[in-house]
Amino acid sequence: MAIRPELIDELLKDYKKPEDMVGENGLLKQLTQALVERALGAELTHHLGYEKHSAGGKHRGNSRNGTTPKTLKSDLGDMPIEVPRDRNGDFEPQLVKKGQRRFTGFDDKILSMYARGMTTRDIQAHLQDLYKTEVSAELISTVTAEVMEEVREWQNRPLEEIYPIVYLDAIWLKIRDEGHVVNKAAYLAIGIRLDGFKEVLGLWIEKEEGAKFWLKVITELQTRGLKDILIACVDGLKGFPEAIESVFPRTQVQICIVHMVRNSLRFVSLKDRKAVVADLKKIYRAPTEEQAKAALTEFEQTWDSRYAFISKSWRSNWTRLSTFFAYPQEIRRAIYTTNAIESMNNGLRKVTKNRGSFPNDEAAIKLLYMALRNLMKKWTMPIQNWGAALSQLSIIFEGRLLLK
Repeated sequence: MAIRPELIDELLKDYKKPEDMVGENGLLKQLTQALVERALGAELTHHLGYEKHSAGGKHRGNSRNGTTPKTLKSDLGDMPIEVPRDRNGDFEPQLVKKGQRRFTGFDDKILSMYARGMTTRDIQAHLQDLYKTEVSAELISTVTAEVMEEVREWQNRPLEEIYPIVYLDAIWLKIRDEGHVVNKAAYLAIGIRLDGFKEVLGLWIEKEEGAKFWLKVITELQTRGLKDILIACVDGLKGFPEAIESVFPRTQVQICIVHMVRNSLRFVSLKDRKAVVADLKKIYRAPTEEQAKAALTEFEQTWDSRYAFISKSWRSNWTRLSTFFAYPQEIRRAIYTTNAIESMNNGLRKVTKNRGSFPNDEAAIKLLYMALRNLMKKWTMPIQNWGAALSQLSIIFEGRLLLK
């Protein structure tokens, strides 16, 4: 419905500065108030079946009964309105429902700020500065708590039957548990679909990792419809390879190269780090497993006097690492390239860094899910060189890929 230019001119005849339009008592706020009240009045007219002051309302058994003041919190600030009543008390307004205290879009503002890692106090201050409206911590908690139902639906949704590659990664959070703040891991399973697009399969928080926990995770994925994983990339988490192989015995488990390198550098001095990285590259970028083993031997000769734990770790994990060298370059790039996961983890760390600790697991899951929801909107392209990788996978894992 087009608005007549003459009406706009009339509304703007006293306009001199931006505050006249968007200020605390600006035109937009006044116009919204008037439109809301007029719409509520129209709803009551429809409910009663006759216009205000109309003779047709006599002997209808119900009539108008004044108004009730209500203050709505909106992105225009606190907005006082008058809500019309009927004498029988059975009028149920739809634009502003009974008990509703926030106008359309206000909850979205709170959720958007929360999803970007702002604390409750930050959100309160921001709403006060920007919209001149005060909100309580309880209100923010109420708004964000409604997300948990969406989280439960997401966590239990059906999965595709096959994900050629699945990554499992974790970030650490401080969460209150039984009166004490402890470190807990938030684990994420990320699958690569047949079309090459990434999908977060699930989110779990656990204090202790181990085979029992991983068996629960893998069994949950299977229950939701997952029937096959070709390659599972993990970060050396204890018990995970055995758990996944007990449910999906044909899955090849590959320890994530990026995590191996990161763990190797954990106790390396800054002055040696660049050289150590360069020598590690000779191992995982070797064309064949034999050449990789030779590069590892050279690494031992160079660095074992200072960092013997690095070569020891690579040798003890070699069975899971050497899977990497059995694949052609296209697949190696797909399972080595964890940029997407690293980028996702960095995004999650940004939204959690302002939290000293979370009051419980649910609060942590709620924030991580909302942050993930924002991050996943950017996943608009398949992973790099996926077409070539998929062709190679269909040859190596003959008969297990249902190509369309």
